[in-house]
Amino acid sequence: MKASGFPYVAPMLLLSVAFFATPLAVLVGFSFTGVGGITLNNYARFFSDPFNFRVLINTARLGLETVVGTTLLGVPIALLYWHCGNTFRQVLIFLTLIPMLTSNVVRTFAWIVILGRQGPISETLLALGLTGTPTSLMFTELGLVMAMCQIDLPLIILPLIAILARTPVQLTEAATVSGAGPWRVLITVLLPLMLPGLFAGWILVFASTSSSFVTQAVIGGARNVYVPQLIYREVGTLFDWPLASAIAVVLLLSTGCLLVALSMMSRHRRLVGHA
Repeated sequence: MKASGFPYVAPMLLLSVAFFATPLAVLVGFSFTGVGGITLNNYARFFSDPFNFRVLINTARLGLETVVGTTLLGVPIALLYWHCGNTFRQVLIFLTLIPMLTSNVVRTFAWIVILGRQGPISETLLALGLTGTPTSLMFTELGLVMAMCQIDLPLIILPLIAILARTPVQLTEAATVSGAGPWRVLITVLLPLMLPGLFAGWILVFASTSSSFVTQAVIGGARNVYVPQLIYREVGTLFDWPLASAIAVVLLLSTGCLLVALSMMSRHRRLVGHA
């Protein structure tokens, strides 16, 4: 870095140290505190309880299920954006950004109405004759995954749109002229081009889902416990800050390892050319 450019970067570095590095260091320090001083007892307590390990697995599974759901929804929407005209593209971008302008709390409580016994899902199932009584998806993992997919869907659509916006149409036209059908064009041309955007979206969606305390607590309920709720219980109910800090560090490390793996895959030399 040139010396002349440091004054412009210094404010950002100071803010990063003050509001990210320092709190993170305090969190890690708390996780090693105990009655006798520095100890690994907090981590031993967490991993010695099979319930905590199941909660960690459930949190990772929730993130992966949401990633799959948002991918199945986001890829067709991104392809629709690529094929439509400029006017409809602007409308699609507007509809994608609208949920992000609404508070996550508001969107979560809206899903209470949607998933409830008198909500549109229950009424539709009754109208189709699939159920004989009103059905509620509240406090179920399926309902939680549905809510998380809607909340995090823009996080995967926007990277895909950014990739497709600079993809020349001539590539698919050349494949079509060569005899490739629509599905072969999708699998051999478009999906490889979209992979960097998919990796970026997967990272954002998984990180958001695994740490979304409000949605997990409200939609998932007490029967579906995930790591953020476990941390809240240790802090707000049991007042065990060292153990809560250890759980938070475990969540950061486990989530971070997966995100680093996805990031390294997205930087593979076969994908860099498409980015």
